[in-house]
Amino acid sequence: MKLSSHNSHILWLTIATVFISTSGSLGKFIDMPIPVLIWWRSALTAVFLFVFCKNKKITLKIETHKDRRIFILASFFMAAHWITYFYALKLSNVAIGMLTLFTFPVITAILEPVFTKVKLDIIHVILGVLVLIGIFILAPEFNIENSQLHGVLFGFLSAICYAIRLLLLKNEVKKYNGTMLMYYQVVIMSILLLPFLIFGDSTNITSQYPYVILLALLTTAIGHTLFVNSLSYFKASTASIIGSSQPVFGIIIAYIFLDETPTSKTYIGGSLILITVIIESLRSKKK
Repeated sequence: MKLSSHNSHILWLTIATVFISTSGSLGKFIDMPIPVLIWWRSALTAVFLFVFCKNKKITLKIETHKDRRIFILASFFMAAHWITYFYALKLSNVAIGMLTLFTFPVITAILEPVFTKVKLDIIHVILGVLVLIGIFILAPEFNIENSQLHGVLFGFLSAICYAIRLLLLKNEVKKYNGTMLMYYQVVIMSILLLPFLIFGDSTNITSQYPYVILLALLTTAIGHTLFVNSLSYFKASTASIIGSSQPVFGIIIAYIFLDETPTSKTYIGGSLILITVIIESLRSKKK
């Protein structure tokens, strides 16, 4: 049975979401120092995206010096986002790491007035409170020595860094191809994180490289490219709603491959966070 054009695009968007969702299990599973792992992820992704851009004849020209400065600053926050996210996964579990990261749509909406002339919407404040309640439920106990609490805090910090990166690139996305933007970010991240490769421990790469390649190719290069391309067929709000299923897919993948079973608190807190994401996505569709 042949799929309609719309259903075909939905299928590819869902596949992209599943691919991106593997970041949780791979980030938890790969046994390497996190900054070193992020360097390998960035460098390998840069190679894959460079080949893709050349094959698709996507221009790699940056128009102005201002754009270059924005790319560098956005790449710094992208690196901080990936590193803190992977610490969240290591210190807690895939469910907590991914769910706390997915507070970023609401954080983005709350921070947007700082970066633009948009006025703060009271609804965003309410959604922000709901997100904080969800995080409170996710946190096992507020004991500074508890590693799962550390994971929640790192996940929340990762979401803030990701939101800032998105806001920095808000105007650039309209001017440049999404894959080209991602290419320059991973190139710059590779340069920024080079000291960690030089002075860090990369000895495990010989045993971990198949999983690192999966992370760079499947999760980042292919997953990101498919997701960005889907924006040509759907509104950003539609893609965001489908993309908000990433933690769900991530938890299922972690259950299958890592034998991680979420607690009842994870279901409750996670549901609250995902509901706020869907509400914000639906509201943005009406604007």
